[in-house]
Parts: sequence; C-alpha cells; structure tokens
Amino acid sequence: MSETGQCLCGEIKYSIDNTPEMAGVCHCKNCQRQAGSAFSTLAGVPLEQFHLTSGQPKLYKDSDTESGNSVERFFCGTCGSPIYSAVPSFADMIFLKTGTMDDTSAFAPQFHIWSDTKQNWVDLAGSVPVSPRNLG
Repeated sequence: MSETGQCLCGEIKYSIDNTPEMAGVCHCKNCQRQAGSAFSTLAGVPLEQFHLTSGQPKLYKDSDTESGNSVERFFCGTCGSPIYSAVPSFADMIFLKTGTMDDTSAFAPQFHIWSDTKQNWVDLAGSVPVSPRNLG
C-alpha cells in the first residue's frame, strides 16, 4: 500500500511503497530544536521504499550528537519543513517526520527514545516502551 506526503508549501513530495516498518517519538534536544516542539514523531521506512516525487530537500548534517555520529536532517529549503532524517545506526532506513505524511491516521508510537531529555510536562503512556537514550 503506497503512502504519500509533502512539506508545508508542497515543493517537496514523496511516496513510500508500504506502510512504515516502525513508528516512534524522539525526545532528544536536537529533534526538539529541529521540530520547534517538544518532540519529533518518526516513521521508519526502508530507504529503497522511499521515493522523492517532487523537489529536492536540503541537507543539514547534525554533528552535535552525544555519539559523535552525524544525523542527516533533510528539509524543504523554501518552507523549512523537516522531511526525514538518516542516522548511521540504521543505514538502510530513513525516519520520516510523520507530520509530513498525507494520512497520519494509522500513526501509533511503538517506542519513545531519549526520554531522559523529554520536556517535563510531557507524560508518556505506560503501554509504550520508553528508552532513556537511543534504541539499542
């Protein structure tokens, strides 16, 4: 089942071949800064199933990470919408920012990561696994 998405201005559009393989929430400070919010909602998609159909996102290499490994953050250069991230520990996968997906009705987090840096007012559901750092 193919799914689609786009940035706020519509310059960047994409499709994915199947439903994302995983869905989660990242509470790291860098995701908070990138999203301008308390966290970032993510959908893990195998790289070969992700297709840009319009536009070309800009890349910011985020090297200010605890591990020292750069996170590649792709975004629209016109409206600034974050589109997806690529992390070295998941080389064959990208992590879509779920807010860019056209249909988010099936999104349900399967995990929370970097909970040790979550904002204090955020309450995490007891039924969803929580990791104080990254998945590992």
